Amino acid sequence: MLTQRNVPFFNYPALYKKDEAGLLAVVTDVLSRGAYILQRDLMELEQNLQDFLGVKHVIGVADGTNALLLSLWANDVGAGDEVILPSHTYVATAAAVHYAGATPVPVECGIDHMIDPESVRAAITPRTKVIMPVQLNGRTADMDAIRAIAEAHGLMIIEDAAQALGSRWKGQAAGSFGRAGTFSFYPAKLMGCFGDGGAVITNHDDVATRVRLLRDHGRDEDGEVVTWGTNSRLDNLQAAVLGFRLKTYTQDIARRREIAQRYQDGLGDVAELVLPPAPVDNGDHFDVYQNYEIEAERRDDLKAYLRERGIGTIVQFGGKSIHQFPLGFEGVSLPFTERLYTRMLLLPLHVALSNADVDHVIAGVRGFYGATGGI
Repeated sequence: MLTQRNVPFFNYPALYKKDEAGLLAVVTDVLSRGAYILQRDLMELEQNLQDFLGVKHVIGVADGTNALLLSLWANDVGAGDEVILPSHTYVATAAAVHYAGATPVPVECGIDHMIDPESVRAAITPRTKVIMPVQLNGRTADMDAIRAIAEAHGLMIIEDAAQALGSRWKGQAAGSFGRAGTFSFYPAKLMGCFGDGGAVITNHDDVATRVRLLRDHGRDEDGEVVTWGTNSRLDNLQAAVLGFRLKTYTQDIARRREIAQRYQDGLGDVAELVLPPAPVDNGDHFDVYQNYEIEAERRDDLKAYLRERGIGTIVQFGGKSIHQFPLGFEGVSLPFTERLYTRMLLLPLHVALSNADVDHVIAGVRGFYGATGGI
């Protein structure tokens, strides 16, 4: 008999409580200084993220969607251009392309749920300007393959790395492989703030200059308007919260990887499941586990069974890939992705989980499939 225990998928109060004293001190400091817009906390966060990621520029912006949109604008992507992206992503990825005036072209993902290089190659047309890999679930795609395709066809790479802060491919940080990369600091993300937030990263000076102008109404460092822009600044209060959380982020990644390994140890022998790749220390991929996305037979029944036992799970992105929404993708057929969306399920994974919480989830999944043993 599985012991009743509540393991919600999200637990924002627990995440806050874990760092309550430090977070309150940070917020109080910002409020006492009246430092709200484009202040030192933001500049320090940008510099510290540059050091953490090993890139030349980090520009804090309003949210992850704006980070994508500004990256596209800064690289003159617009009407008449096509942007290839995986259909297995949040709608914001395609929405940014749409609002830049370009056309999103969704393609298949592979068995690791990342963009499939051969599908990218097959989707290239004379109008293709950008490949936009989505570094999903805390994993970075095979960027050797993506870069080879981009170089062969003269295409730009702009990465949606909203779920992959700190993830690496062959030692290089997610987001740093092309003209620009983007992150989200939404509360549910790997390093979340108290609302919305995002960042653009780049090793290209011209891109950084344009994004800084675009985020602040086209104003330069002297406050002079020199181009059209918008209001997409990362609030200084949110930057201060993120700066505090960055100090322990390496430990948070380590804990996420511990939890992923615990799931692997506890569920790896369940025949009805396909688990994400286990953490490895010396491989091409360094995964940070934004999510733990499994494939499960009788997924909906499993989800209901776990809910009855106090275990929260989520089918990511509302249960539909972007080409399945009424957004003009009629006639697009992506069989692998479509099958994935009947099987995929996120198990709880965040740094406020205890080992007992994780073991409760494992016991619930094993119980549903009638599996014995486990942790």
